[in-house]
Parts: sequence; C-alpha cells; structure tokens
Amino acid sequence: MTKILIIGGGGMVGQKLAARLIEKGLPGHTDLDITLFDVAFPPKGLSGPKQKTGNLSTVGVAQDLVAYKPDIVFHLAAIVSGEAETDFSKGWDVNMMSMWHLLEAFRNAYDASGGAYVPRLVFTSSIAVFGGPFPEKIDDEFLSAPQTSYGAQKAISELMLSDFSRKGFLDGVSLRLPTICVRPGKANLAASSFFSGIIREPLNGQEAILPVADSVRHWHASPRAAAGFLVHAATLDTKLLEGRRALNLPGLSCTVAEQIEALRRIAGQDAVDLIKVAPDPAVIKIVEGWPRNFNPSRAIALGFKAESTFDEIIQTYIAEDLPKASV
Repeated sequence: MTKILIIGGGGMVGQKLAARLIEKGLPGHTDLDITLFDVAFPPKGLSGPKQKTGNLSTVGVAQDLVAYKPDIVFHLAAIVSGEAETDFSKGWDVNMMSMWHLLEAFRNAYDASGGAYVPRLVFTSSIAVFGGPFPEKIDDEFLSAPQTSYGAQKAISELMLSDFSRKGFLDGVSLRLPTICVRPGKANLAASSFFSGIIREPLNGQEAILPVADSVRHWHASPRAAAGFLVHAATLDTKLLEGRRALNLPGLSCTVAEQIEALRRIAGQDAVDLIKVAPDPAVIKIVEGWPRNFNPSRAIALGFKAESTFDEIIQTYIAEDLPKASV
C-alpha cells in the first residue's frame, strides 16, 4: 500500500489531483491510501479519501502529519499572491515558515528511522519566482529573482526543499506551475484570478471584470494539466534532475486578447460582451512583474505535458466543470 498525503487537499488543485488518483491510480502503485489535509473542505467535495482538518502553520501539526509516514506528499497549501502581498506577515508565516516546519518534521523522522524513511515530496512552486527584465522566452538557465513577496516565499521554499533533499532527508521536486486557468468556482484573492474570471464568468452568463490591458501576455495551463504534472512528478526518477530540483513546467503563452478571441470562437460575441474593462493599478503593478513566456525544455524532455492552444483550456473547463454549458 502506498500512503499519499495531499496538503491543501481541500483546494481546487488538491481536489482535482485526488480525483485523478482515484480514477486512474498512480503508475507503479496498485493500492493507494489517500489522505487530504486542509483548513477546510468544500461541501460538495470528494467523499472517498480520508480528510483531516488543521493549519500547517500551527505548532505540532507538521509533526503529526509526518507521523502518519506518508510515502508521497503533495504540498499544495499556500495563501495566494495578492493576499501574500497585502498581508506581509501572514504570507511569510504560511508560505515559508510552514514549509520549514514540514521539512524539519521529515528530517526528524529520517533521523528516528535511521535513514529508512525517505518520502517523495512534490511542492507546488510558481513562475512568480522570476522577475524582470525578462527575455522573450525564459529558459531553464534564467535566474530566479522574484519581485513579489509571494515569489520570494516560493523561491526560498524551493531552496530549502533542495537542500533537505541533498542531505537525503527526503526526495523532493519543486514544480513551477503556470497560472492555472480556467479555475472553477469563485474568484480568489490571487492577483491572477481575472485570467480565469474573464472566461469562467461569461460562460456562466455573468459579468467579468478585466483589470489590465488586453495586451498583457501570460503563461497558462489547465487544472487537468496541473493534476497531470503532480502525478508525473510523484514517480519521476529524480536522479535525472542532477540536483536541480525545481522545474519550469510546460504551458501556453497568450495575451488576454487571444484569450478573449478563443472565448468568442467557442461561446460567441454575447459571452465576450460580458467582459467589462476596469483598470486596477494594484493588479497592473503586480502583473507587470510576472513572466510571459517560457521554453521549458527540461520538463518537456522529462515527460511533462500541457495544452497547446487556449481553446483546449476553455474546452477542458467546459468538459470538467461546466457540464450543462450550452456552448
């Protein structure tokens, strides 16, 4: 039996990941024991896996989770970019210090087991670890120099995970996720939430606010692709990483205008007319410091896959999260 722990399992990506594991399993593993951990769970969320509620920032919680001796841990929990920027202390406490406590708990478990317990830890990092000025495409050699608190917190967590892995306390991989789009449900406090909102709301017959210019270019992947990234990382031969444990993942670079054109092709002009432009200086400033395009050759060579058109991303949302859509 393979014990799997999903920290942040109540969130959208955590739920997508758990559903995929339940439906398709994990390559090379025949019997999965899945536990979801989060501060709360959606009322209509998955009912099959075990659920534990708590806050990873609370003293002793990391030790309790590690005492369960999971074989594979997915660490998805974080507060999002906009909240991390406005609540400085909370951002560092949740996004960085909780990672430190989790890694320390694994180190203590390694020592207690005499080196016999070395789990796989897959950490969801972010393209926010990069800051401008940017080349036309960011390749795998581009330096990490974040320009937001959220990006700095993710970058430091990557370095900690790499060092604990180097020492042999665990076997970690950091995945620099593209912005996940189209996210189902309601908008969150992420500065990037409008990328989903301008598609999701019109498809649901609701008005959407566009706070930036339609010339803004960004890097996207669907929730389905995100779940696929995580599953692939869980069984990846980490020797192939040669000590560089953070990966830029595949995605799709497009402008907001190109997103809107894809929406027009799929849902028509009536849906596009529901998008209202309302510039937000705070969001504009944050987005200006984000990367726009990548050449993620390492991850592609290692077998990670994403969509190639924004039409595919919209169709994925319609198929998985808008089953009664009339488009």
